Amino acid sequence: MASPAPSYRILGVDPGTNYTGYGVLEVEGQTLRAVTLGDIDLHKLTDPYEKLHEIFVQVGRIIDTHKPREVAFESPFFESNVQSVLKLGRAQGVAMSAALSRGIPVFEYAPTRIKQSITGRGAADKEQVARLVEKMLCVDRPKRLDATDGLAVALCHHFVSGGVIGRMAANGAAKSKSLGGGLLATSKRGSSSWEAFLKKNPERKI
Repeated sequence: MASPAPSYRILGVDPGTNYTGYGVLEVEGQTLRAVTLGDIDLHKLTDPYEKLHEIFVQVGRIIDTHKPREVAFESPFFESNVQSVLKLGRAQGVAMSAALSRGIPVFEYAPTRIKQSITGRGAADKEQVARLVEKMLCVDRPKRLDATDGLAVALCHHFVSGGVIGRMAANGAAKSKSLGGGLLATSKRGSSSWEAFLKKNPERKI
């Protein structure tokens, strides 16, 4: 009798200076489970350095509690406001430091790649990402979508790093193009993604 596949966890983090979203994904063979998701509320803190300290401490606590094997981050998106990019980069940096100081590997994904890995569209909005994450992992809508964004980062990492579910979705799509060995990106007939896969396979339980 074959031994059950060992399980491991991925922490996904969507850094922000008002709310930092996070989600912990557990992978066991072909089964994916949301362990927890939420956000670190920073909007009442006025000192920017106090915010950075809080991100470092809280991300460290999440890591110590849930013991992920890997931590994935959403990279700051490009915009014309240099100060905003700088603030987001600092938030990401201290969150990364919390993982690296514990010897945990970190990974980084662009916002468009995360959206594409979940919905098949790099221009999808937060609502679309949230709906697919909720359907895939059977989770309730959180108070703020920063939480589902964090869980989406963890899912993206699982798909892109060659997860079993990502390959299964890719095999079920016609003429797909792989994204770094993970979840498919596009096909000639339009976006091929988990959304299309779930519509074609409504009985599929994850």
